[in-house]
Amino acid sequence: MRLRLVWLLAVLCPAVVAFAQDRRAEGVLERLFTDSLRAEWFAPAFLEQVAPRQLEAIINGLRAQYGSWLGARGAGTEFEVELERAWVPTQLVLDGQGRIAGLFFRPPQPKATTLEGWLEAFRALPGEVALLVREGEREVLALEPERPLAVGSAFKLAILAALKRDVQQGRRRWEEVLTLRAAHRSLPSGILQNWPDGAPLTLYSLAALMISLSDNTATDHLLALVGRDAVERISPRNQPFLSTREAFVLKNPENKAWLARFRSATPQGRTAMLRELAALPLPGESVFASGPVAPDVEWFFTARELAVLLEEVADLPFFQINPGPVRKADWARVAFKGGSEPGVLNLSTHLVRPDGRRFTVIATWNGDQALDEVRFVGLYSGLVRFLATLP
Repeated sequence: MRLRLVWLLAVLCPAVVAFAQDRRAEGVLERLFTDSLRAEWFAPAFLEQVAPRQLEAIINGLRAQYGSWLGARGAGTEFEVELERAWVPTQLVLDGQGRIAGLFFRPPQPKATTLEGWLEAFRALPGEVALLVREGEREVLALEPERPLAVGSAFKLAILAALKRDVQQGRRRWEEVLTLRAAHRSLPSGILQNWPDGAPLTLYSLAALMISLSDNTATDHLLALVGRDAVERISPRNQPFLSTREAFVLKNPENKAWLARFRSATPQGRTAMLRELAALPLPGESVFASGPVAPDVEWFFTARELAVLLEEVADLPFFQINPGPVRKADWARVAFKGGSEPGVLNLSTHLVRPDGRRFTVIATWNGDQALDEVRFVGLYSGLVRFLATLP
């Protein structure tokens, strides 16, 4: 009997230790939100990066907007702080002495108890907003779902759909190798813009980078491979269907004359212009740092169009790499693609619950100034969280 008791303790001790650490972390978070901050709560390396008064201003702002502390839950380094009107996803790292060595608050997720409440929260955003939630093929929430809006990098779903069809029809193989070419080199986001010409990558790798890192250079190589015509058949509104490089060149303030010609040309005339644009250099990244630039040079989709595209490609395995602003633990499967540039935000996710229920959530926001990304992501992730437990 004594030996059996010792064995049980040996098995249970790691779980007991982990539970104690999680409770300690929850206590640290409670102290942050309910007491005056003290320097001795933090590891010296943390204080070298963040002053307590800076953190105190952030916490006071959260409490002012979302109410008082109610509690926290989580494990390891991932926690959720519950305030009266929002959940705040939080990363917390403690050192061996229980001091805060790392702390990061993600966008707060406002609380709403009904689908209508979420609809009103999105409707309150300034500018143009579209929202669509589908369960299977049934629409359960819709706000301007047929309005074409700029969607940023979410347009890459159309290129992926064209590539998947090519693979299904035997014209391409995921294992096929493509070499990088200077003609299709673009600006970030992504990593391939820094790779050397001639570097070999499979179509699978290019597609994975296009989706998980929104790699623009991978995108332009795949657009050239599947053909602009094929993508325009999927999205005839976007004609010509621009590469990211072409969009950057047209948005360059140094190319105002080219942009004016492009704007006044017919779709056929614009397509012809693209051969001339290929000879122009890419602008510097700083061009896009101060606000929206040529917002009509974009890719325009309705929420319903994006939902159909995402549902077509959501089974591809590389969507598992980046779940976006979604708490992956709540879902059996997540397929996410978003898009952003000054004045444009889109979040698109296909979700499968552990009980098998499937949801597609599309949200797009356009404005003539830089948008509040934290507010938008918080609303979106809060809605997704609500759907995870929807009866």
